[in-house]
Amino acid sequence: MNPAVWLERAARQWPDRPAAFRGAEQVMDYRGLARRAGSLAAGLSEAGVGPGDRVALFLANRIDYLVAMQASWRIGAAVVPVNAKLHEKEAAYILDHSGATLCFSDREHTGDLAAAAPRTRIVDMDGPAFDAMIDDQPAPPLHATGRDDLAWLFYTSGTTGRPKGVMITPANIEAMVMSYFADVDAASGADAKVYAAPMSHGAGLYQFIYMVCGGRHVVPASGGFDAAEIFELAAKLGRLSFFAAPTMVRRLIAAAQAGGYHGAGIQTIVYGGGPMYLADIRAAMEQFGPRFVQIYGQGESPMTITALTRAAHVEAMDGGPGDEVQSRRLASVGVAQAGCEVAVLGPDDVPLPDGEIGEVAVRGPSVMKGYWRDDAATGAAIRDGWLHTGDVGALDDLGFLTLHDRSKDVIISGGTNIYPREVEEALLTHPGVAQASVIGRADPEWGEAVVAFVVREPGAEVDEAALDRHCLGSIARFKRPKAYVWLDDLPKNAYGKVLKTELRKLG
Repeated sequence: MNPAVWLERAARQWPDRPAAFRGAEQVMDYRGLARRAGSLAAGLSEAGVGPGDRVALFLANRIDYLVAMQASWRIGAAVVPVNAKLHEKEAAYILDHSGATLCFSDREHTGDLAAAAPRTRIVDMDGPAFDAMIDDQPAPPLHATGRDDLAWLFYTSGTTGRPKGVMITPANIEAMVMSYFADVDAASGADAKVYAAPMSHGAGLYQFIYMVCGGRHVVPASGGFDAAEIFELAAKLGRLSFFAAPTMVRRLIAAAQAGGYHGAGIQTIVYGGGPMYLADIRAAMEQFGPRFVQIYGQGESPMTITALTRAAHVEAMDGGPGDEVQSRRLASVGVAQAGCEVAVLGPDDVPLPDGEIGEVAVRGPSVMKGYWRDDAATGAAIRDGWLHTGDVGALDDLGFLTLHDRSKDVIISGGTNIYPREVEEALLTHPGVAQASVIGRADPEWGEAVVAFVVREPGAEVDEAALDRHCLGSIARFKRPKAYVWLDDLPKNAYGKVLKTELRKLG
């Protein structure tokens, strides 16, 4: 099934329904959005792009990002969204590895990118070449894309080594959409999907949900995330729904607390993409109320491994901080989404009993086709039908999955496993700590020792002794950090994930 069918369907059912917004200003209805995508599809065909080709996008969020993706799918091409925060040389590697025929970029990036990627045609969306390509031409017929064809080629964030291209098919996308309606949120045509996180990642994938139900697609005027801008859009448009990384949620909390805002106009905040610490989600719920749903997924199973529902958040909050069972559930990533199976596997790839810690694995129609041009990596990741995520976790008796860490991040000290996240959770409950990340450092006596990298809250005077005392109040003595490194900020990649590889160089 061609993913572009949902836009065509919406344009037929609801041609006059508001579709695309730049900030609070409507720029297209569904008839206009489909027409613009169809015109660009014709322009792409004239430029020699055809079924099976790859069309890359290396630019910040904008309405024409959606248009370019929809146009590419219409003619049977696959999209290769590239995070706009990457360096031009990093983007050029992705263009070359993917074999992209054409790349849409912007005035900021086009010149350097053209020099770095000479084998790909670069089209500046801010220039006359793009205007000519989209010059009100009739749409070509919808290509008969197969369920297992390549639709979206997502390059992993590449925290170690070169990024790999994850092959996402229409069948994967359909599984994600159905799971969203079943497990995440009952989206409707009244909702406004805000693209505050990069459209090259999960935020862009969620476009399909709002094409299916005919919702509004909103790109903030800033092109990105700003808490004050989100609150203003909520007041003007109402029923905002958006994806937010945990760092974004923390910024929303701080801004809302400072301004006395409690979430009016926001329908749903779907969070994921990194660890959400228990103290943070409690603070978010206290400030905004029951507006949160957590998803756990990977590029290899896009947005679709587990979900912690809105109702589960409410139930856990009702239990209060003293309810240990509900607190553990609130710190979990929820239960398997309806379209997949989740297991925790031991070293022999056999499922472990509830409560035992092992590698998280998933199987089902959401799992990727494989890695682009990398059969060895595909074979290592998908074994006996199970995608091995590389994450370490445990299931409880009701199927709630609690993540501990990436398997490579587990610290083995004196023969005992220490999971960095539980140490980070303890550190982050101290009022003087803004950010914390924990790694293991080689130790001649213990094998590895726990090292904490800490960013203080502005003006805080917390020291090592204070954090030692604090940790001893909530975790075992052997788990507390043996050394602290104080930083102004934690190193992060283009997706906002902490780079523990960089921390290991510092530690």
